[in-house]
Amino acid sequence: MSNVNNTLWQRQRDYVLEHSAFYQRLWQGTAPPENLSDIAALPLTDKAMLRESQATFPPYGDYLASSPQKIARMHRTSGTTGQAMNLALSRRDCEVTEEVGGRCQSLAGLNDSHTVIHCLNYQMWMGGLTDHLTLERTGATVVPFGVGNTELLIRTILDIGVNAISCTPSYPAVILQTLTEKFPGVAPDELGLKLGLFGGEAGLDDNALRNRIRETWGLEPRNANYGVSDVFCNFAAQCTLDSRLHFMASDVMHAELIDPQTGQSLAMSAGNQGELVLTHLERECQPLVRFRTGDIIAVDETQPCECGHSGMRFRVIGRSDDMVVVRGINVFPTMVSEVASTFKQLSGDFRIVLDSKPPHDVLPLALELAPGFVETVDLRPRVTVKIKRTLGVTAQIELVPHGSFGVTEGKTRRVIRTNT
Repeated sequence: MSNVNNTLWQRQRDYVLEHSAFYQRLWQGTAPPENLSDIAALPLTDKAMLRESQATFPPYGDYLASSPQKIARMHRTSGTTGQAMNLALSRRDCEVTEEVGGRCQSLAGLNDSHTVIHCLNYQMWMGGLTDHLTLERTGATVVPFGVGNTELLIRTILDIGVNAISCTPSYPAVILQTLTEKFPGVAPDELGLKLGLFGGEAGLDDNALRNRIRETWGLEPRNANYGVSDVFCNFAAQCTLDSRLHFMASDVMHAELIDPQTGQSLAMSAGNQGELVLTHLERECQPLVRFRTGDIIAVDETQPCECGHSGMRFRVIGRSDDMVVVRGINVFPTMVSEVASTFKQLSGDFRIVLDSKPPHDVLPLALELAPGFVETVDLRPRVTVKIKRTLGVTAQIELVPHGSFGVTEGKTRRVIRTNT
């Protein structure tokens, strides 16, 4: 642990102790440690606690550690995993957020040679305005498009000569559908896009998916935007040499790894897996200490990358609330995606529909066929066998026609729980 980070932690700890009623209450009887290496002595914070705080002390919760007058910008989370949260940032918080996000976009290859069209929701969500500003930090020309009116999006790409796109990994399917319907004779790789900056959803760790995107669009797909809205909009991205995510915020945020079941600390070392826990080392409005992100990650490397960055490199396996336990085996949507993407007859889109409470004996899985393909006699058995061999679980498979799930301009939910 560097002396610089310890100094930052001591300053942030004192600030939180003085100004955050939430942590004053949570830490009663526990003296916050001097050193970051001892931070596991403090209790964990989770999303449910923040929701309760905002419900009791609206609109920002009593973990707001500044005066309301210091709030420069307000965002709201998408609410895909529960109650939407109100996020407050001071001018300094905005500056730090944009600086770290800009590092990530630059690492992924965006620079002043690019004109990038930004296709995330600008309506209060962090992914819209804040990510736009991080794109600007790279020197690129940024087109603030947002979501909706995909036909106009395609015309804009063609008219302006856009050569990069920022969106979710599932959004190209929306563009492809409109391109096929409204622009006959124009192939996806003729749009001129050379760089895809993706975020907001898992899946790009799968090389089969990345290759499919390359072949279809003629662009280089990069995971350029991994973040946790309550903590930091974007703090990890892949470089041009390695498909793993690089942690790019070690100077303003401390990362830990815990066992998601017990909450016990795990070493942040290569080969370990666990839930990512984050602590602000610099935050004025809503500082968080030992916040459980709900994201399960695999730490692959802790040594410096060939690109020159020294932060850890990791993969997001999935969210703890998206984990499905089948006969004691943990299954995440990303694992299913890796299997589905190996079959050319499948589009790669799927849903896990759970209509009963756990424990589950089988994995109920609806897989979408790729355009132009129909179900053959041997396809379902082959997929079933590969899932069993790869994931170790028995799947109850349904193959559905292409287009059955529709397309979305926001985040795609793969796990549907109808039993709650």
